[in-house]
Amino acid sequence: MMLNLAFAAVLLLLCCTVLIFWPRRAQAVAGQTQQELFRERLQLLVQARDYGELAEEDFATAAAELKSQFLQQEQQRLITPARRSFKLEGLMLMGLVLVVVLSYLFNGHYRQLQDWEMAQQNLPAYGERSLLGKGEPLTEQELTLFALALRTKLAKEGDDAVAWFVLGRIWFSQGLVDEAIESFERALRLTPDRSNLLLSYAQALLVTESAENLQKAARSLGRVLEVEPGNQDALAMLALIAQERGDVAEAKAAWQLLLTQIPASDPRRSMIEQQLSKLPPDNHVATAAAKPGADLMTAERRISIELTIAPALATRFANATLFVVAKAPSGSPMPLAVQKLPVTGGTQQLELTSAMVMQAGWGLDNVDEVVVTARLSQSGSVTKTAGDPEVQSEVLDLRQGPVKLSLNME
Repeated sequence: MMLNLAFAAVLLLLCCTVLIFWPRRAQAVAGQTQQELFRERLQLLVQARDYGELAEEDFATAAAELKSQFLQQEQQRLITPARRSFKLEGLMLMGLVLVVVLSYLFNGHYRQLQDWEMAQQNLPAYGERSLLGKGEPLTEQELTLFALALRTKLAKEGDDAVAWFVLGRIWFSQGLVDEAIESFERALRLTPDRSNLLLSYAQALLVTESAENLQKAARSLGRVLEVEPGNQDALAMLALIAQERGDVAEAKAAWQLLLTQIPASDPRRSMIEQQLSKLPPDNHVATAAAKPGADLMTAERRISIELTIAPALATRFANATLFVVAKAPSGSPMPLAVQKLPVTGGTQQLELTSAMVMQAGWGLDNVDEVVVTARLSQSGSVTKTAGDPEVQSEVLDLRQGPVKLSLNME
């Protein structure tokens, strides 16, 4: 691809060179009329001599003077103007080359083309490192290149369930939840019964907090449990969905069933016991049912955020995406909870909850301290890129109950 572009650039430059120097060639051809004029005048002198109108001595003098004038004119027209023309045309050519080079440096996409070629070449290696765990984990930049290579593969070779699934996982890890959901749905059209695909699809749906998507997630997890009744990830997510809906009995049943399947040494056991401890006892459930509007999720961890974005900043980054992310201050970089919103100037009230898990078993309920970051992403990805404005909170302690904080972006 780069060689083809270089060849096209050289060909274009040659065409421009011909166009620049062509007028001089045309002028040289037009200059032949001076020779015709010289021959015509010389012929007139010869005729005058032959008819006796001009003496031989006068003829020789006139002919010599005519030749001298012609040679002077030719020297002045052909030598001196030609040198000046070459200088002017050379400067024009250099200016053209400079403009093309500068335009390509500032506005060209050669770096993107280089990245694209690198992604195509390294696609098998990226797949081994990402899917098979061979070698070092992929960096954020390599994940982006991996996604680019997968999209190119799908465009060239058509739909592929594995490629759509892996692409969805990459987008989900980068906070592109809507794109991840669409990718998982494309994969499900090709392989509707793959458990790991259904689980990933349900995880992405849970992040949106949409009632419709919660129902889709529940149906997806139900299909997993039909094939694998003891699937622990599916049970955990069903329990979270039940808690989000306020169905304490179903949530408790799912957590208790999961608890019976996990060994005492498994670190996830403490997380499940913590979730069960947050659920109200049965008599509390009955009382709450008798009182419409009673909150069954008072124990759910929440972070209330008052975010202010300066109008000038919102106008400047009107096409960006606002990400509000809670992460652990140390350890895994995987977000605990995420909100993805359009950029709006002024003050707005946001909330992050323990139900906004991006991965089962890794949410606000699994840590005691978090850091909240608000970022205006120009790329539309939760991953930070150069030039993205952001603001970050201090380390927040979640053990004291719901947390409130204010963030200001100017």
